[in-house]
Amino acid sequence: MTSTPHRPHGPITSRRAMLAFGAAATVASAYANGSGATSSYVGVRGADRARPKDGEPIRIAIIGMGAPSTPAMGFGHLQRICALAKEGKQAVQVVAICDVAAPYLERGVKFAQEAQGIDVRGYADYREMYAAEKDLHGVLIATPEHWHGQQAIDAMAAGLDVYCEKPMTYDLEQALELRAAVLANPQNIFQCGTQFLQHRKYWKAKELIASGAIGKPTFSQTSYCRNSKSGEWLYGIDDKIVPGKTLDWNAWCGPTGKAEWDPAVFFRWRRYSKWSSGIIGDLLVHVTSPLVYALDQGWPVRVTASGGHYHDAQMQNPDQVNLTIEFEKGHTMTVAGSTCNETGVEAMVRGHMANLYLGGNDCILRPERIFAEEIEEQTFPSASSGLNDQDEHRLHWLGCMRSRKPAIGDVDTAAKVMVIVDLAARSIWTRSAWTFDPSTMQAAKA
Repeated sequence: MTSTPHRPHGPITSRRAMLAFGAAATVASAYANGSGATSSYVGVRGADRARPKDGEPIRIAIIGMGAPSTPAMGFGHLQRICALAKEGKQAVQVVAICDVAAPYLERGVKFAQEAQGIDVRGYADYREMYAAEKDLHGVLIATPEHWHGQQAIDAMAAGLDVYCEKPMTYDLEQALELRAAVLANPQNIFQCGTQFLQHRKYWKAKELIASGAIGKPTFSQTSYCRNSKSGEWLYGIDDKIVPGKTLDWNAWCGPTGKAEWDPAVFFRWRRYSKWSSGIIGDLLVHVTSPLVYALDQGWPVRVTASGGHYHDAQMQNPDQVNLTIEFEKGHTMTVAGSTCNETGVEAMVRGHMANLYLGGNDCILRPERIFAEEIEEQTFPSASSGLNDQDEHRLHWLGCMRSRKPAIGDVDTAAKVMVIVDLAARSIWTRSAWTFDPSTMQAAKA
């Protein structure tokens, strides 16, 4: 792999990262005094906003509609949230839409108005939207991952509840900054958009592991593998998108810095290391998040990853990866990811006394042979709500906005997963193991 990625290779020592670690810092947010400007600090108490009252619709905004030629997660969220409201699942209104591409902004606003029968405002700048929408309760962030961190931090400063699509951020430094902002604002609800957390089998696994039912959890495994004939994320390029006319390209680039216009990057950014970690951040977070949540083995402290371009040689990010992750409480997880072969490995957790099989819909406990007379094999069926996991995750966030109870896709779980994502990407590109020290919140080459 000869390309040099944007991802940093040295220890995290910047002033912003150290401020993120010092989450108790108290610097007045510009939102608190009404200016609407973004604070240059993280980990500070943001503005206060009114919360949804009984019988009142939850008012949310969505940032990032996406191109029709792509999965367009933001537009998909918009469609489903409007449908869930119409079905009576939750009283919610999408009152504002933001996108830097004018055709996609117009598409989103038009759909939201027609589906809901209300006036919906459109914005090209999310900061203007945060400041102008005084009655807004929350925001759903569905932009490319290089924007997630800053948009979510600014939302915390603006006093908004946040649903942040996965991966939580592009890199670890941004994740630590966002974590600090969320921890400094416990009055706000934060949820990361990894919907596999709604699979009940992981909830049962968490309960069984915590109860000691499998003894010491020593080794877990999971995978996310899929295949395509031509290559992954090769979405169609829309010639209606023209920088300076229908797109603010510099705003799209945002925190990553200015770059030459490249339509392949705009529509297929997951293929490029400057903008994404590819398989690791886009796919593997789905399966690592519920395992990290269920295991509760502390922070990842060492990550080694290997991979390469085994089929799709034109993609900058690898099309096959294999991760080994060690946790601070003494546990190893292995993860396989592929976009060139769809056969994965069964998700399971091995313990000293018994194993948990999580490959199907249920959680199955099977004792190790030497404990067969002491532990009975059991199958714990996972009850179905009748909804798909994405709708469950959306409704979970909205329900937490009502109840003010913490969301299951919490910032600590997401931050631990981002340690895996970031260190695995560094390991891929440097061909070295990387470590993370939870006492200093710093990563270093092993």
